[in-house]
Amino acid sequence: MNPITRFIRLFHISYVLLKHQLDEIILATHLLGPLRFLVLFSPFRYLPQAKKPRGVRIREALEELGPIFVKFGQLLSTRPDIIPEDIIKELVRLQDKVPPFQGILAKKIIEEALGSSVIYLFQEFDPDPLASASIAQVHAVTLLDGRKAIVKVLRPHIHKIIRRDVALLKTMASLAHRYSKIARHFKPKEVIAEFEKVLNNELDLMQEAANASQLRRNFLHSSELYIPEIFWELTHSNVLVMERIYGIPIYDFDLLRQSGFDFKQLAEQLIEIFFTQVFRDCFFHADIHPGNIFVSPQNPKKPLFIAVDFGIMGSLDTKDQRYLAENLLAFFKRDYRRVSELHLESGWIPHTTRIDEFEAAIRAVCEPIFERPVKEISVGKLLLRLFQTAAHFHVNIQPQLILLQKTILTVEGLGRELYPELDLWKTSHPFLEKWVKTQMGPRAFLKKLKLYGPFWLDKLPELPNLIYEALVNASQIDVSHFRTFQSHDPGGRHYHLNPQYSNPHHSKASTNLSRFSMIDICLGILFGISLSIIVLFARSYFR
Repeated sequence: MNPITRFIRLFHISYVLLKHQLDEIILATHLLGPLRFLVLFSPFRYLPQAKKPRGVRIREALEELGPIFVKFGQLLSTRPDIIPEDIIKELVRLQDKVPPFQGILAKKIIEEALGSSVIYLFQEFDPDPLASASIAQVHAVTLLDGRKAIVKVLRPHIHKIIRRDVALLKTMASLAHRYSKIARHFKPKEVIAEFEKVLNNELDLMQEAANASQLRRNFLHSSELYIPEIFWELTHSNVLVMERIYGIPIYDFDLLRQSGFDFKQLAEQLIEIFFTQVFRDCFFHADIHPGNIFVSPQNPKKPLFIAVDFGIMGSLDTKDQRYLAENLLAFFKRDYRRVSELHLESGWIPHTTRIDEFEAAIRAVCEPIFERPVKEISVGKLLLRLFQTAAHFHVNIQPQLILLQKTILTVEGLGRELYPELDLWKTSHPFLEKWVKTQMGPRAFLKKLKLYGPFWLDKLPELPNLIYEALVNASQIDVSHFRTFQSHDPGGRHYHLNPQYSNPHHSKASTNLSRFSMIDICLGILFGISLSIIVLFARSYFR
C-alpha cells in the first residue's frame, strides 16, 4: 500500500471512530493530548448516538469499517484478560455478513485451484451461494458419483485485502503503544500479531480440512455428534469440498419444538459433547456459535448434532487439562487455597507471590458467585473472573485457555438459551471427576508405565556406560581451583572457586575424591548390570 492510499484509509478509520463518538481512542494519546478541546467542535458529539454505551459504539464502528475489522472484534471478544467485560458483551454480537461475490468468479477460482473445468469436477455447480462471509463463500455442488456436497471458496484478492488492513492495524497498534499509557496495558502489538496468525490459519482451507478430519475421527462412531466428510481430492489451499449436511439450525427453536425435541436433553447433550472434546480428545471446536451447529431431524428421541466450520480449533496438553480440571473442582469445593497452590505449582504466578494474598483475591471474586443457586453459576464467567484476578498478579494466561474460556461461555450461553434451568455443574462434574481419576492414582501410574515402558527399556542397556562416563568425568575435577575456609556456621565447611589460591591439602583431597569416585563407578556398573538383567525379563511383558 502506497503512503497516499494508507493515509486515505487511516483518515477514513479516524472519521468512523469520530462518527461513533470514539474520539477518546484517538485523542487520549499523549501526542494528541493538546488537541482534545477540538472534540467540542465535532458535529457527531451532539447526535443522539452519543448516549450509547461505549461497547455498542465500538461494535457499530467495527461493523462499519468492514469484515476484517469485524474479525478483529471477534478476536478481541476472546481476550477477557485484557478487554473490559462491558465491551466483550457487545463484541460477541458482531455479525460477519458481507455481500456475496459473483458465482462466475467462484467458478474461475475453483478451476484454477483444481486444474480442471467445473463440468469435469462436478455433476452440478450452483452459481448462487448458500452463504457468504468475510473470508469465503459457499456453493452447493453434486459430485460425479451423485453425492451432495458444498464447496467453500476464498474471496478474490482476500490475501491482499488482509495484508492491507493488518498493516494498518499494526501501524495503529504501534502508535497506541508509543503514545498511550492506557493502550499499552492492552498489549496492542501482541493482539495484532495474534490476529494476523488467526487470519492466516483461516486463509488456509487445507488446515481447516485437516481440523475437520481430526474431529471426524474422534467422533466417527458417535451417536451424538456428526462431522461431515472431507473430499481431499477436491480440496486445495483456497478451495474446500465437504459433504453437504441437512439439519435444523440450533437457533430455530420453533422448528425444533415442532419436531418434538426435548430442549433439556439438547442442552445437556451439547455440554457433554463439548466436555468430551476437551477432556477426552484435547481437541475442541472453538468457533461454536448458532450458525455452526445443526440438529438432525431424523430421530428427536436421540438427537444427533452436526457441526460445520472448522477454521478455529483449540487444543490442550496434559498440563492445561490438569490445570483446568483441578481448578474447577477446587473452585466448586471452595478450596481457594488449592487454587492458589495450583497456580504456583504450574509456574503461572511468580514464586515471590504470597499465597495468602492470591487466595484472598480469588475468594473475594468467587464467593459472590457461589452464593447463587448452582443452576445460575456460569463456568465460563468463573474462568473469566479467574483470568481477570490472575492478571493483577502478573500472570500470562495461555492463549489456548483463553480460547477455551470463550468457547465455554458460548456453549454455556447456547445451552441455557435451550434450557434456562440447565445445571452446568451437574453436567460437567462427571467429566472432571473421571479425568482426574484417569490421570492420578495406581491405574494412571500403570497406564503411563505401559505407555513409556518400552522406551525406557530400550534406553536402560545404555545406562551403565552413561553412569561410568559421568563418574569418570567427576573424578577428573581439578580441585586445585578450590580453597578451604572455616564458615561462620560452626562445623560448616565450603569450597569456593578461586583460581588465585591453591589448596595446601590438594594431593590428599584429590586422592580421597578419586577413591570415592572409583567406589561409585563400581557400584554404578553393578547397578547397570542388574538393570540390564531386569530388562531381559521386562521385555516379554511390554512386547
